[in-house]
Amino acid sequence: MRFGVLGPLAVWDETGAPATVPEAKVRALLATLLANDGGPVTADRLIEDLWGDHPPGKPAGALQAKVSQLRRIVGRDGVERQPAGYRLRIDHSDAAQFRDLVTQARATADPRTRAARLAEALDLWRGEAFADFADEEFARSAAHRLSELRLAAVEERAKAQVEAGDYSPADDLADVIAQHPLREGLRAARMRALYLRGRQSEALASYTDLRTRLAEELGVDPSPELRALYESLLRQDPGLAAEPRGNLPRPLTPLIGREDALARLAGLSARLVTLTGPGGVGKSRLAIAAAGLGEFPDGVWLVEFAGVRGSAADLAEAVAAVLGIRDSADSASPIHRLAAALRDRRTLLVLDNCEHVVEAAAELAETLLRTTRDLRILATSQEPLGLPGETVFAVEPLPPADAVRLFTERAAASAPDFAGDPDAIAEICRRLDGLPLALELAATRVRGLGVRELAARLNDRFAVLTRGSRGAPARQQTLRAVLDWSWDLLSEPERTVLSRLAVHRDSFDLAAAEAVCAGDGDVVDLVLRLVDRSLVSVTHGPTGVRYRLLESVAAYAVERLADPAATRSRHLRHYLEIAENARLHGAEQRAWLIRLDAEAGNLRAALDEAICRSSPEAVRLATALSWWWLLRGRLTEGRRMLSAVSRVAGPDPDLTVLNGSFALLTGGQPPPDSPDTVRALWLRAYSLFSVGDLAASHEVNARALALATAEDDEWGVAAALGLRAMLGLVRGDLAGLGRDGLRSAGIFRRLGDRWGEMQTIPPLAALAEIKGDYAEAARRQHEGLAIARELDLQAEVSARLSGLGRLALLERDWPRARDLHEQALRIAADHGYTYGRIHAEMGLALGARRSGDLDAAEQRLTRIRDEYRGLSSTAGDHLLYAELGFVAELRGDVVQARKYHLQGLEYARMLDEPRAFALSLEGLAGTVAPESAALLLGAADAARRSVDAPLPAAERGDVDRITEAAQAVLGSGFASIFERGARLSVEDAIRLVS
Repeated sequence: MRFGVLGPLAVWDETGAPATVPEAKVRALLATLLANDGGPVTADRLIEDLWGDHPPGKPAGALQAKVSQLRRIVGRDGVERQPAGYRLRIDHSDAAQFRDLVTQARATADPRTRAARLAEALDLWRGEAFADFADEEFARSAAHRLSELRLAAVEERAKAQVEAGDYSPADDLADVIAQHPLREGLRAARMRALYLRGRQSEALASYTDLRTRLAEELGVDPSPELRALYESLLRQDPGLAAEPRGNLPRPLTPLIGREDALARLAGLSARLVTLTGPGGVGKSRLAIAAAGLGEFPDGVWLVEFAGVRGSAADLAEAVAAVLGIRDSADSASPIHRLAAALRDRRTLLVLDNCEHVVEAAAELAETLLRTTRDLRILATSQEPLGLPGETVFAVEPLPPADAVRLFTERAAASAPDFAGDPDAIAEICRRLDGLPLALELAATRVRGLGVRELAARLNDRFAVLTRGSRGAPARQQTLRAVLDWSWDLLSEPERTVLSRLAVHRDSFDLAAAEAVCAGDGDVVDLVLRLVDRSLVSVTHGPTGVRYRLLESVAAYAVERLADPAATRSRHLRHYLEIAENARLHGAEQRAWLIRLDAEAGNLRAALDEAICRSSPEAVRLATALSWWWLLRGRLTEGRRMLSAVSRVAGPDPDLTVLNGSFALLTGGQPPPDSPDTVRALWLRAYSLFSVGDLAASHEVNARALALATAEDDEWGVAAALGLRAMLGLVRGDLAGLGRDGLRSAGIFRRLGDRWGEMQTIPPLAALAEIKGDYAEAARRQHEGLAIARELDLQAEVSARLSGLGRLALLERDWPRARDLHEQALRIAADHGYTYGRIHAEMGLALGARRSGDLDAAEQRLTRIRDEYRGLSSTAGDHLLYAELGFVAELRGDVVQARKYHLQGLEYARMLDEPRAFALSLEGLAGTVAPESAALLLGAADAARRSVDAPLPAAERGDVDRITEAAQAVLGSGFASIFERGARLSVEDAIRLVS
């Protein structure tokens, strides 16, 4: 008998005639025996396979009956009874024959024979394995094994066909891949077949589809083998590619960082595509790679126009010469002769370097496309041809990661002992704008200079990047030659405007362009013409359309600037006007912050210029920028620039105050007395508060508030009240905090000053938390978070997330608290916000201790103590030692706990704030005898109540634990001792501890 499972279950007798297995349970019995491939199957297993959860009354007898029925079909010896169970004797089966043929094929070296054997094996399949038992558990494993082997055979057959020169898998595998889209072997076979049929774009698209599916469905990348095949296709590896018609050169080095660009180009259907971009960006190289992706039976032909000058007819003759089209005896023009020759050809023309003959190239392309049917043109030019139907594809510089990869690979090839310095390499790639040609020129200098010296010498890049590949055109031998080529194509007005635009740092808008190019004609039109010529690039941001020059273009153009002093003066005046007109104290605050952020590089360049000239504008500009520096947290920059201005400007009262205040904010010496203006007084008070000099801050802020009130300066009143609220929080004046904070917030809200309003969030949220009103505290924190995100103040975002994290701790939501504090920590670390890191680390430490993870809490607390020594505030240090004390106490080490709490007590003395004393007394209560503990707890409770801030229930964990321990010993006597302690002064309680 011969059995078949490669499809519905089948049985054939010795003559090949089908044998009927009439009854469903008998067919199931045969299927389960076949699924075990002739091995023994226990009776219990067979009963389960046949009847599942509903066996007959006498299952053993019922099974024996089915075995008897099967034996009538396959013969008595066909089903054997063994101690281990029943087994089917299988002399012949389509599954065994299939496996044998696959094994034979794998042992065959000749690809044609191997493909034939595998085809014979695959022809045995009549459908899915065990097709009529697909829902049965007993058949699934066997069916899966056979199906996997079948897919492997399909893959191997396709591979063998391609090796034998048969590319039919390009189409044959489409349906199989649709059913098994993640099967890499199938993809590889079809990609090769598509490529060798000249359908390279489809091959690359298949890889892109697989990569996307793997990422979305499995979160993985294609295998290294498939990636290597993909890169071979991109390189047009001679070992893979069919010999194409045409003259495309074989690249000597791999194309790096253009995978996405190639994929997009492969998807374009326009008959004319023009690659645009600045000189050296790699237009020609990308065009050659893209040209090799299409299927053009009549060839792909590269025509280089760099050395051609003249009319469209001259260009037509150059194309005809490349295609081998001879002159004819008729009088037809070269263009029409060329068009006639190409009329019925499916050809791609790559017209390279059209920028110097752009009008003639446009005329030629328009005629050829209009008079032919299947011709396509891929052009490269620094500006578009400007024809109807043209698709313009802007070739951008390489992004940082790809630029680093290109430079590293080229440098390693140039210098065998190359050892990369990541920071220096990143600097080189950034300074060279990711331009492939500039990076390749720089890579050739690594052997002699090394990357650090090379990076240091890029200020004189045109003297360094002077040697390219000997095989490159003259215009690409040096960086200067690349830019000379572009410069020579400009008109005189375009050259003037480009050189003046080069004084900008980073990007600029049209108003700035008009300001520095005053008197140069239609500046807007000239800027847009430079955009078309790929010498000025367009960017889009929150302030609208902006423009910028690549650093190398700017360096070249500024060398050509005829009147640098006059141009820089116009630049300085323009940005001084912007800074002095900035309205940062009211409803327009956000818009002006965004605008000043966008102009940061130019504002800095203008200030540098004013300092260099010792110009009076330096004081005006620094003064105007000081509030922006403060709001944006650019304190170090502000201090550095104010100091530089002070050195060249001489004595100026306002400048002296600003310089001193920024020095104080960044850890310097206190400023001298400030002039009696509201903002100067407030800034000094704010600076003093920031460094912990609370008494001096309070005194100066009081003067600011009095003067603002007298002058009816609403903003000054709101600012002074907001600062007084913060002072109230630290000094324990909770009633004053609430009064001042709410009034300040109301004024700021009326003025539309979101930054000012945000300053009132921390004290008001803290007050609500102290009162146990966590819903109000959370509302305040969320309000502050929204403002911080609106103004893009990342330090404040971190602080507000930490505030919300602390509220989650009080609600015992440990996972949410940890998540919020970790978010805050990441943001603070990313933006160099040290205090934000301390606050977030402390929040994580509090969460770890309160959730019982003492090791993690101690680790974080120790890191705060050791890594941020001297940076934390007095209040922060007080909390740190209190927490270390509680950790030690919970471990049972009361000696160490007492030491920590006594250290914390010293910080409480500095703060001189009742709640701080209370926390230290509560901590010390856990380290002393029960009677002393009761006295200390009573004194701590009284201290909190003296400022109307009794400990809320959510914060009573430590106090309740220590109280219960004392009550367990003292019993009913605890209450009287506690009351006695409540009558002690804080100093008496401290003496008791001492």
